[in-house]
Amino acid sequence: MILIDKNLKPADLSKKLKRFWQLSGEKIHLIEKQYDESKGSPVFTVNGKYSTRGWTEWTQGFQYGSAILHYDATGEEDMLDYARKKTIEKMAPHLSHIGVHDHGFNNVSTYGNLLRLMKEGKIPYDEWEKNFYELALKISGAVQASRWTTIKEGGFIHSFNGAHSLFVDTIRSCRALTLSYILGHIFKGEGDVKINMLERAMLHMKATAKYSVFYGEGRDSFDVWGRTAHESIFNVKDGNFRCPGTQQGYSGFTTWTRGLAWAMCGFAEQLEWIETINTEELAPLGGKEALKAIFLHAARATCDFYIATTPVDGVPYWDTGAPGLQKMGDYMDRKSDPFNSFEPVDSSAAAIASQGLLRLGRYLTDNVDQEEGKIYWLAGLKVIDTLLEEPYLSTDKAHQGLLLHTIYHRPNGWDHVPEGSKIPYGESCMWGDYHIREACLYLDRIISNGKYYTYFNCVK
Repeated sequence: MILIDKNLKPADLSKKLKRFWQLSGEKIHLIEKQYDESKGSPVFTVNGKYSTRGWTEWTQGFQYGSAILHYDATGEEDMLDYARKKTIEKMAPHLSHIGVHDHGFNNVSTYGNLLRLMKEGKIPYDEWEKNFYELALKISGAVQASRWTTIKEGGFIHSFNGAHSLFVDTIRSCRALTLSYILGHIFKGEGDVKINMLERAMLHMKATAKYSVFYGEGRDSFDVWGRTAHESIFNVKDGNFRCPGTQQGYSGFTTWTRGLAWAMCGFAEQLEWIETINTEELAPLGGKEALKAIFLHAARATCDFYIATTPVDGVPYWDTGAPGLQKMGDYMDRKSDPFNSFEPVDSSAAAIASQGLLRLGRYLTDNVDQEEGKIYWLAGLKVIDTLLEEPYLSTDKAHQGLLLHTIYHRPNGWDHVPEGSKIPYGESCMWGDYHIREACLYLDRIISNGKYYTYFNCVK
């Protein structure tokens, strides 16, 4: 269980954050100079050098989005110039990519962040540039919404596995739909039928809350408050749910911790977003209060499970049911150990989860209960505090990664195992590097009393 420090405050991390952003800039420049982009998008490091992995193109937005976040935090103009140039040169194919469920990752991280900077006054206002970013976000949301599977109680954006497959990850791609909707885009299908992107976003979130998150209510034999399934599988002919499954976890009845983290972060930020929507707009979709209750229930459950099943320092092992954990004794009662001989940790899950904990804590403090919110807030601070120092922060100037000890696909054996080790460790990934930057930017804004950081600042 995470050991919460009741005296820890955001300002206590200021010195670590300053060091972090210095390292961040060094890593971005290192990748820019050394990585061969003709090989594809960088995904994870091998011996400290970024490599690619042809599965789906879902990480390029994190590469250029990282430079945008870095500029946001530091004001270094070369990072902004680089990100703008690469977004124009490289990101257009991601807008029309009908084969992935990752539009929230690729396009909100680039076009969305650039538009956000303009709306927040961090870059000069330019009408044409604004229209360009807005058009990109409108199209991205519509393309993502087109990956639709209808089920008995609504529907969901299906994963690249096919129409039967609901991934817990995709909760974060609902951002693409909500932004497109707020920007006023009209999405049309056959016969000029208008497709409501707000409805599809809400239905996907409800399906994720119902089928991807467990609440200890006895739906399955391994039903524990807050655990998640990576994949939920449906019969696409009759719309019935069939079973939980996984692609990157140990099994459908264990919890892949990065999937858990996606749910934590996704539900928390959508709770923040739904507060900005008029009650009338949500009335046909079940009502604002009912939707908030569903999302808050899921956010609480997943964050509770993370706190309860993660070692004291806030960094989880890659799956809570990984078989080697039984050989590690009371591993949750001590700090995580990325160099053990049995199972790898996944610091990228921690980076994503930290933001979910902080956002839920802030939401509860502002809207529900201050004391309850403080628990999640302090847990989130604890996680980031751990990640901002060794062995998780990458200080080796030759290593291209920023956040060490991340895991991509343990079942497929894609992660690099150092010579002499039984498990992978010591490497970085694009989503881990991006999300630790995002969490640190979030904290920077809190410390400086700046504008509260949300993805939807780009349309406010």
